[in-house]
Amino acid sequence: MFEELKDMLNESENIVFFGGAGVSTESGIPDFRSEKGIYNTVKNYGYPPETILSHTFFMNYTNTFYDFYRSTMLYPDAEPSVPHKALKKLEDMGKLKAIVTQNIDGLHQKAGSSVVYELHGSVLRNNCMDCGKFFDLDYIINSKGIPRCDACNGIIKPDVVLYEEGLDDSTVSGAVNAIQRADMLIVGGTSLNVYPAAGLLRYFRGRHLVLINKSETPFDSEADLVLHEYLGDVFSNVVDLD
Repeated sequence: MFEELKDMLNESENIVFFGGAGVSTESGIPDFRSEKGIYNTVKNYGYPPETILSHTFFMNYTNTFYDFYRSTMLYPDAEPSVPHKALKKLEDMGKLKAIVTQNIDGLHQKAGSSVVYELHGSVLRNNCMDCGKFFDLDYIINSKGIPRCDACNGIIKPDVVLYEEGLDDSTVSGAVNAIQRADMLIVGGTSLNVYPAAGLLRYFRGRHLVLINKSETPFDSEADLVLHEYLGDVFSNVVDLD
């Protein structure tokens, strides 16, 4: 099982990794849909998380949005785990050319990865909705109630893609181009049930499609190799991190 993946890695020169929440669960960041995920454990706001994390809710109930957002979505002390470090190692080896992620935690960049397409944005970037001024994560964490711009008093919005919002065109284009050029696509830590992100797999025309996820995905039957394992266990067996 691991040897087959090693062989694929050895013979590939243009690898792209497409990842989801399972990449960061080993860093202590919960996913969304598992038994212990955000959607099944957060119940005291009077609204389902999917509603709170929508554009309409943000605009109409901004204070409640930020109460939820600060308590549930932000993990400033999280550190890169084995998957993040292994991907950085593959990049250093000249094999991994890009990461396409559905995560918003910035841990791939914290691990040192240089080409990361963040389909759903990042909690590390925040901008005033009126004047566009940039604010970092610390500003959001340390503010009270609705964070406001210190220049014009406008409301600050995280650069994350909420429900009802579209993906950034340039980010999608970059991800599509990377996937189209790849000779190997590793998909890890994602159920592949969230669209349009999951649809990007259709652009892959390379040699090896590998799926690594604890549960089955709709694409399992199309993959060359499927591993229903934790990402950390897989990468620790196929990439030398020493």
